[in-house]
Amino acid sequence: MSLQHTIDYTLHLADNALVLGHRNSEWTGHGPILEQDIALSNIALDLIGQARYLYQYAARLMNEGGERKPASMTRGEITEDVLAYLRDSWDYKNSLLVELANDDWGKTVLRQFFFSTYQYFFYRQLQRSRDSELSAIAEKALKEVTYHLRWSSEWVIRLGDGTEESFSRMTKALGELWPFTGELFQPADYERSLVPAGIAVDLESIKPFWEQRVKEVLDTAGLTIAVEKEWMQGGGKQGKHTEQLGYLLAEMQFLQRAYPDCEW
Repeated sequence: MSLQHTIDYTLHLADNALVLGHRNSEWTGHGPILEQDIALSNIALDLIGQARYLYQYAARLMNEGGERKPASMTRGEITEDVLAYLRDSWDYKNSLLVELANDDWGKTVLRQFFFSTYQYFFYRQLQRSRDSELSAIAEKALKEVTYHLRWSSEWVIRLGDGTEESFSRMTKALGELWPFTGELFQPADYERSLVPAGIAVDLESIKPFWEQRVKEVLDTAGLTIAVEKEWMQGGGKQGKHTEQLGYLLAEMQFLQRAYPDCEW
């Protein structure tokens, strides 16, 4: 265990929240009905809020600890904005699941369901972390994630058990997203090293709870996972991403990179 592992772990959690928050924000003004447009926009804000707390903590550790900084960041003091806007795609440690393009409403809500289920059980465990900062962030975030899980579960059931068209789209989304869910429970080195110290969550310990909740909701929605033990995608936690993250960051980071240190 090292300080760098704690930094990497914190960045991983922050990147997951920021990237998915940005993906959800792309629906603002485009949701199927006004109420749900606002609901998903609020979920996006919750996730970005989580990312802010985590980036602030990671920045403090990096500034105080003098550990290595990503090569793409050549400035002096590290801040939450620097971590969000001035890192390149290979410095991001988010899971591949959260960076995939939205495509349609069904795919977006199914991904949110998969990730919110993961976050719900993850934050329940992280509350017990020996790192008091991570524990406090988890306690605050869990209240938000509980709503995210309920909202996304209801939508998965509504669409899966809806019309022939909605069922077809959800089936297609399930086939596309399922191979990316395995990475949520594949620990990177920085995760694995922090478990014995009681800082990180043991992903194997929460996986059965995730699988049970996911199966219950999918069964209610009438959706079936074709192959449960197939090979899973991975690499995001180590900085190996799809090209879709590059397009996302180009949009999200444009203003800060075009006008460095701009103030309003």
